[in-house]
Amino acid sequence: VWIHPRTPLFSPRAGAVGATTLKSGFPFSSDLPDPSTPPTPSRPLKKPCDPPSFFLSQGRGERAYDIYSRLLRERIVCVMGSIDSLASLVIAQLLFLQSESNKKPIHMYINSPGGSVTSGLAIYDTMQYVLTPVCTWCVGQAASMGSLLLAAGAPGMRHALPNARIMVHQPSGGARGQATDIAIQAEEILQLKRQINGLYAKHTGQPLPVIEAAMERDRYLSPVEAQELISSH
Repeated sequence: VWIHPRTPLFSPRAGAVGATTLKSGFPFSSDLPDPSTPPTPSRPLKKPCDPPSFFLSQGRGERAYDIYSRLLRERIVCVMGSIDSLASLVIAQLLFLQSESNKKPIHMYINSPGGSVTSGLAIYDTMQYVLTPVCTWCVGQAASMGSLLLAAGAPGMRHALPNARIMVHQPSGGARGQATDIAIQAEEILQLKRQINGLYAKHTGQPLPVIEAAMERDRYLSPVEAQELISSH
């Protein structure tokens, strides 16, 4: 984990935009529709929380980009929110950027409370599959599976901003049904626990007993504490 409060979150490549002009397309209050008027196909309803869009001049015309598509052009992937609903999109973006270049790093910004273990492992496996080095950044929080994605970044390319919080713990879940069904589900959770502990040990360089002790209960870490945890890797 590398802490550098002056590191810019967004550094466009030199000459990436050139002489083109970017114009903000964020809907100000005067642009919002009258809520009493129902939307029509020619007049779609706008939401105040929609991400801003930009218009990039290209030759004789302009092309509209939402903010996340604009960041994707700079090889920036955002994992903001629960991992469950983001997994498919994040995987698709990683594969797309890998096809664009397998040498230029991908920057993944994480602000996530965690989510489904299997969804998180799907993102993790994709990060390990692509040849492109994945640089991870924690902004806000990287909790539960979010912390595993943070740790899964390329060695020397895992970062956390000064006020970020990182939380690790063992997987949790509920079981119901017949006694045999409950036993099957309990064994699956225990297997996932062993698997995840092994992944943390792999990416931190810490002995497995140290990881198991740290993961036994919710453990919150500052960037400095997280840096100490992976200081050997």
